[in-house]
Amino acid sequence: MNRITVDISKVEPFIGDKCLGRFQEEIHNCHKSLMERSGKGNDFLGWIDLPVNIDKAMLLRLKEDALKIAQCAEILVVIGIGGSYLGARAVIDALNNPFAALANEKGHPQIVYAGENLSEDYHSALMDLLDKKDYAVAVISKSGTTTEPAVAFRLVRAHIEKKYGRKEACKRIFAITDASRGALKMLAGTEGYSSYIIPDDVGGRYSVLTPVGLLPIAAAGFDVDRLIAGAADMREIAISTGDCEKNPAAMYAGIRNILYRNNKIIEVLATYEPSLQYFIEWWKQLYGESEGKEQKGIFPAGVTFTTDLHSMGQYMQEGLRVIFETVIMVEKPRHSLVIPGDDENLDGLNFIAGKRLSEVNLMAGLGTRIAHVDGQVPNIKISLPAIDEYWLGQLIYFFEFACAISGYALGVNPFDQPGVEAYKKNMFALLDKPGFEKESEEIRKRL
Repeated sequence: MNRITVDISKVEPFIGDKCLGRFQEEIHNCHKSLMERSGKGNDFLGWIDLPVNIDKAMLLRLKEDALKIAQCAEILVVIGIGGSYLGARAVIDALNNPFAALANEKGHPQIVYAGENLSEDYHSALMDLLDKKDYAVAVISKSGTTTEPAVAFRLVRAHIEKKYGRKEACKRIFAITDASRGALKMLAGTEGYSSYIIPDDVGGRYSVLTPVGLLPIAAAGFDVDRLIAGAADMREIAISTGDCEKNPAAMYAGIRNILYRNNKIIEVLATYEPSLQYFIEWWKQLYGESEGKEQKGIFPAGVTFTTDLHSMGQYMQEGLRVIFETVIMVEKPRHSLVIPGDDENLDGLNFIAGKRLSEVNLMAGLGTRIAHVDGQVPNIKISLPAIDEYWLGQLIYFFEFACAISGYALGVNPFDQPGVEAYKKNMFALLDKPGFEKESEEIRKRL
């Protein structure tokens, strides 16, 4: 089986080539806890078997709904926050033509997002767009009461019912929510929305391979079967062994924890493909929310090269030496573009005339890797054979499995997020939510 590979040769000079072997027993124990369901957060491990346990009848219905969306809508509004939209956006943005909207390409709806912020200007601009376009809505929330998506859905629901009438609007709204409880579940049942279940044992940031990610991805015109197949193949590798030499996810989890214990507390995930920008955003949420607790954890940051070599690259080269870098290198681009020659050669670039742009991009990556290692930044390379549904499925599962092992190695529960609630309590108090009167008085004194 072809698979994603991890190269740690540019890390070993900083930690010694035997270091991972000495850490192997600990990683093996973390892998064992995960597979035996005996570690922290073991009631949220449903994601492990998702690629092989997906309900075929549900998947068929989901594809039929995706086709309905494509037939009736120029735009699909995906309403969700965090893991409820980032996984879908990571895949869709990676596979989309970045200029599709400007090129007026037809066949599948453009995907836009709401409910991931509380900006009045953003949502006002969305309402203006929806005035002019036919659209459908996928609203994603287990509870239906998370503030950002709930506010956005109020706005969009009022708009879609006014535009199409309540009966037609109900045919254009698709709810992805809890199996048996919550405000969105109740509303979907009352209104007759086509609805899908978020499994109880799958947290939001591990939910890409549930309808949370699959419905928007399918509606955008991409092959969810191939995405699932890629994840299933990586799962077969990941669950089989905790041996870092045989399991790339275990290797990645192990090496980043060794670096963390050597005071490398910031991990910068880099890519040389702009289409992977939102994949990095998904990764940041996955690792930040999973590991950043109990005053522990590697801080996840992201850059897109070569663009950010002209900004963040300076800090990475010469700033505080608390950074390590992980680079996703794509081996095969989807297109071919050759740099032309120029008789006048005013820019001095005729030395690369006739070369494919991907070759120049590759050399930029190799040169940067050497420069950063020389600047005392350890470098992990993840090789992705291509950007397509299959390989993105592998990459998603690779990062999810590695995150679980890495969280256990840190000694935290990688499946909860207690710190996320802190800002909400203060916000509710300041907005005078019933039941927060005491907190409101105390918070206002601190303003």
